[in-house]
Amino acid sequence: MQQPHSPGAVNGPAPGAAAPAPVSGTAPAPGIAAPPPASGTAPLPASGTAAPPPASAPGPARVLVVDDDATVAEVVAGYLGRAGYVVDRADDGPTALTRAAAHWPDLVVLDLMLPGMDGLEVCRRLRARASVPVVMLTARGDEDDRILGLEVGADDYVTKPFSPRELVLRVQSVLRRARPGTPAGPLAAAGLTVDPAARRATKNGTELALTLREFDLLAFFLRHPGRAYGREDLMREVWGWDFGDLSTVTVHIRRLRGKVEDDPARPRLIQTVWGVGYRFDPSGREGED
Repeated sequence: MQQPHSPGAVNGPAPGAAAPAPVSGTAPAPGIAAPPPASGTAPLPASGTAAPPPASAPGPARVLVVDDDATVAEVVAGYLGRAGYVVDRADDGPTALTRAAAHWPDLVVLDLMLPGMDGLEVCRRLRARASVPVVMLTARGDEDDRILGLEVGADDYVTKPFSPRELVLRVQSVLRRARPGTPAGPLAAAGLTVDPAARRATKNGTELALTLREFDLLAFFLRHPGRAYGREDLMREVWGWDFGDLSTVTVHIRRLRGKVEDDPARPRLIQTVWGVGYRFDPSGREGED
């Protein structure tokens, strides 16, 4: 589904219109296909799952761009490449999983509307292997679609048409959180432990499967027990953004409660403070929800 094009935004060409010039400044000749797959990519194992991802190698971060629109993929890859990232590309879900199996990315820019296997399923399968950060691209403006992407584990989303520069800033923000320079020491409260250096969190000794943002949100709450924060505050402190869709915070709070609360329907640790936002109460007293 195409949306109206705005100046300086990436949206893909409208029917009958010429594709925007790529980042290099030279337009592709008619009929030239997207660049061929990089050599050395490994097929998925028969089970449909990849081998455990290796630890990130030192050096530039590797970003996998998954979009079936060759124009969008080329522009996004160009901007990310100019920002210093190593960029792999895939134009469908199975190819994306194969590329990830061959060279595990530090982050995935993933289109929601892919042929065959959609972006939500690709995100689920990637997250079943490891907690790789995901920035979702979508041409859909419906809030339910954006929330669904966050529910399956996307760390951020950008709605088409979008500014490539804004996307690069979002990628930088997510990666900065995923690759902290000097992690703080372990944190513990109310049966929860968070080890920022190991990126490991547990509840009563059982490891929690948290996404990047869920981990950072829990760590932030443990660092600031008893204090109420608005959604704007959390977006700034945890996401590093001064603006954005506040439903992102709401969805992550709901997901985090589902993993740390004994009864997510009656949360005692991450409490709602009506008219303000949320508060972490290590005492576990019943809150206002």
